[in-house]
Amino acid sequence: MVFAIWLPFLIGLSAISAGVGTDYHTDFALPDSDSKVVQDTLLAGADPEDAGWTAQIVFTTPNGTDDPAVKAAMEPFFAAVDQLEGVKVDSPYSPEGASFNSTTEPISFAQLGVTERSQAETLTLADEIKDLGDAVQRPAGLQIEYGGQLFQPFEFPESEVLGILAAMIILVLAFGSVLAMGLPIGTALFGLGVGAGVLGIVSNVYGMPEFSPQIAAMIGLGVGIDYALFIVSRYRENFHAGMEPEDAVVHAVDTSGRAVMFAGITVIISLLGLFIIGLAFVRGLAVASALSVLVMMIASITLLPALIGMAGRRIEETSRAAAIAVGTFVLLAMVGVFTGLKLVAALGLGFLIAVLVVGGSFLPFGRSLRKHIPHHRVKPRDQQFWYRWSRFIQRRPWPPLLIGTAVLVLLAVPLFSIRLGFGDTGNLKEDQTARKAYDLMADGFGPGSSAPLFLASTDPAMTPEAAARVDAVLAADTGIAFFTNGFERSPGTWFWQAFPTSSQQDEATAELVNRLRESELPAAGVDVKVGGQTAASVDFAEYLGGRLPLLIGAVLVLSFLLLMVVFRSLLVPLKAVILNLLSVSAAYGVIVAIFQWGWMKDLFGIGKAGPVEAWAPMMLFAITFGLSMDYEVFLLSRMKEAYDRTGDNATAVADGLAVTARVITAAALIMVCVFSAFVLGEDRGLKLFGLGLASAVLIDATVVRMVLVPATMELLGDRNWWLPKGLKRVLPTINVEGGHLDDEAREPELV
Repeated sequence: MVFAIWLPFLIGLSAISAGVGTDYHTDFALPDSDSKVVQDTLLAGADPEDAGWTAQIVFTTPNGTDDPAVKAAMEPFFAAVDQLEGVKVDSPYSPEGASFNSTTEPISFAQLGVTERSQAETLTLADEIKDLGDAVQRPAGLQIEYGGQLFQPFEFPESEVLGILAAMIILVLAFGSVLAMGLPIGTALFGLGVGAGVLGIVSNVYGMPEFSPQIAAMIGLGVGIDYALFIVSRYRENFHAGMEPEDAVVHAVDTSGRAVMFAGITVIISLLGLFIIGLAFVRGLAVASALSVLVMMIASITLLPALIGMAGRRIEETSRAAAIAVGTFVLLAMVGVFTGLKLVAALGLGFLIAVLVVGGSFLPFGRSLRKHIPHHRVKPRDQQFWYRWSRFIQRRPWPPLLIGTAVLVLLAVPLFSIRLGFGDTGNLKEDQTARKAYDLMADGFGPGSSAPLFLASTDPAMTPEAAARVDAVLAADTGIAFFTNGFERSPGTWFWQAFPTSSQQDEATAELVNRLRESELPAAGVDVKVGGQTAASVDFAEYLGGRLPLLIGAVLVLSFLLLMVVFRSLLVPLKAVILNLLSVSAAYGVIVAIFQWGWMKDLFGIGKAGPVEAWAPMMLFAITFGLSMDYEVFLLSRMKEAYDRTGDNATAVADGLAVTARVITAAALIMVCVFSAFVLGEDRGLKLFGLGLASAVLIDATVVRMVLVPATMELLGDRNWWLPKGLKRVLPTINVEGGHLDDEAREPELV
């Protein structure tokens, strides 16, 4: 299987993907809104650059920006930037940019209009502009900085590498075997390689954002290790129960493999629910993530059994050389990640040392390295911690249920004040040029100077007198720091530019946009639309906030129906949906408290409190709900299997928790490490995304899975598995539990 199918498949897909190339591109098409009307109006005009990104070149000098030497240095620079394709420059030395000179500080800025382009092209353009700036012959004291999202660095942290390293450590501790650890890791790496090839090919026929491979790899790595971990644990359980390796593999796939399939289907359903959002780039992310999960699911039930078969009885054997080799590799790789050294070099050195250690163990002087590390004696199941924990919960289920629910509700309270939006460059580190530019503009013009609003009108009733009324409206609004008077930029099209007193991410800016649209501009008697990048952020946030309930409702209904079919129960899927929704709400509450309220923001390296990134809740829900259902399926499938075997609900709950709790805990720890890597990055949105995912998984695997599920299952008793007779006749019978061993063959237990 490995060498006949998967290895050629991996090589072939990689070759095809490299041959045809990839076509990742981000399509941030605006939903129908005033911002889209303004964008279309500007695109049809003489300066389509105004319909794209807005950026600034900010400069200051102690001698004043009107100094002849400064002007002589900056004007050729602005002219050179203006010659770049798709770039328009409004210089502070031109009549149109007269208001771009501060009246209080020796600070000026040139405003850039940049046509929309791919992420890679944006980064290239930013480097070209900065290179032109570096060539400027600067008078003494002249400081030049570059502001706006165009110059904001964006780089994914090494989440895949950190996730794999964390998984290696956790799995070695959980299994006590290097070979057993290597099976899930190997499966996940094969899956990542195949998934990357599939996505590269599909990107040529279906639009996917540039960051799709990173998101898909993050999700695929998590679920791939989870699924493989679950099957390997079942194999070892069967093997220790006395089964032959081949029979143990078959039984593991027939039981846990079924659960993996249905768990994967729930994750795919949750991800494809993003289609409800109705935006092209979201659909691209959904398809990329779902394909990654599908590849990992297939690898877990086809490739992994082959790898287990190759390991056979040796799955429990770990030599000193293997342990030292793995420890050295992980240590050097961690040093490479956290010290900023060349990661590839660190990985290469670690791999080389690992090979030398293992190779040296076969030499005469390496006899001691070949010795096997002894395993700890496995306790009978009823003496294991998680079995005793389950019985503890079951003896008095009400207090754990009430306490656990109270914890989730308390964590979810901040959710009720959530405000969606987008962060600005004021959140960046103080040594980055975009942050320096933001601070300079805030000092010279106010915090809203880097968040201009574009106003446009094609109303036939627009006249110079009507434009003057609009000017008066803008002058009277205290939320506007300064603005340019309206002018007819092309026949029939009038244009204004207004700068808020508040920053782009402040709530006051969104209130200003809505106030202008709903009451103040209509009072001028003409139709004027408010757009631009800042207003588009407001429209985008409102659109996503309005579609989010549809996403949540659709995914909840489909997940409930799938679980009802799988477990042939009404209360089990209803309880699962409610508890998973509570855990996701608690994760939302955590990110609101930290990112919007500003609690512990310094601990996480957040510049200032602001809105929750508008795209984050939908992605958080789709991913975390799917992963929560993974753990739910793993746990409930073992409980249902035990219930079918014994007919005793209390025993089924205790047995199910005992044999899955350690697996779920290990899987959750790996996911938390993968997601927490995003918190180490510099981008505010990625920090929020990573912390939200890590919080959701941690809450779900502890409070929900280990406290609330056994408590509710105990309280409901046999009613857990009740299904009306009418539904029993209609619903198909799907045996997710597969076959099971007799009670006598199941002791001793090892998870």
